[in-house]
Amino acid sequence: MAVQMTARTEPGTRVETGSARGGPPFSERWGGLLFVAPFLVLFAFFLLWPTLSGLWNSFFNTSLAGAGREFLGLQNWREMFGDPAVWASLKNTLVFTLMSTPPLVFIALVMALLANRKGLLGWFLRFSYFAPFVLPATVVTLIWVWIYQPGFGLVNGVLSSAGFAEIDWLNTENRAMLAIVITTVWWTVGFNFLLYLAALQGIPEQVYEAAAIDGANGWQKLTRITLPLMSRTTGLIIVLQLVASLKIFDQIYLMTDGGPNYATRPIIQYIYETGFTSYRIGYASAISYMFFAVIVIVSIAQFKLFSGNKEAGR
Repeated sequence: MAVQMTARTEPGTRVETGSARGGPPFSERWGGLLFVAPFLVLFAFFLLWPTLSGLWNSFFNTSLAGAGREFLGLQNWREMFGDPAVWASLKNTLVFTLMSTPPLVFIALVMALLANRKGLLGWFLRFSYFAPFVLPATVVTLIWVWIYQPGFGLVNGVLSSAGFAEIDWLNTENRAMLAIVITTVWWTVGFNFLLYLAALQGIPEQVYEAAAIDGANGWQKLTRITLPLMSRTTGLIIVLQLVASLKIFDQIYLMTDGGPNYATRPIIQYIYETGFTSYRIGYASAISYMFFAVIVIVSIAQFKLFSGNKEAGR
């Protein structure tokens, strides 16, 4: 049985208590682990195990059609690196990311600057800017497919009234991706706007008052106070937006189904078609992990870039 040790000490000396065996009690050693155990079980079951299982499947000829399971080694990976459809769909994904990320960051910042005011106008702007983000993908794509329709669509109606020829936006290879980017910006810019607005409201008003006393105008306040103080938020938004744009699938699948002539098919759609249309789960798993590596590399590069900028600015 543990014996509690006590001792009378002089002032200023350290008192050590505990069991005769030494070390923290059981509750201190394992109590925290017991609290997080339910989460760890769910994390391992729903995320860790499927992740490892998918990597393991990439080395097999696994089919949803139940045609057996054959070990292939690195054959799926070699086929992936020689598959032109993989690189074409990856190129489409990167093109969409490069086209959508800058406007989704810049427009969100402008919207936040406009909505960062008190009164009814500020409330109305905040509601208007964020409202499209809560719409489901099916509703958004239905709205914009009608807007882009030739003959009676809103965009072509404006072009016709201005004397320009109509454009079949979603069935033209060099314009379909632009149409999807415009739809995505309208739909998802509200999330970035909300992050920027929260950052703006976190800047103390006293900073602007001190700058006004020193004679700073509006442009100087924006470039020398607002933007520098929101640099961390901007870095966060860019990283989140890059990852979100790389994972594009819903609106492209619903608006163009990857067409015309696979000009807008992203790599996630190709993974979906390979695994659930061609029933090649093993090959789809190999492509998935290659794409996962691309996302990790982009995220690390962004983290290093913004970390370097912060250190240089100190």
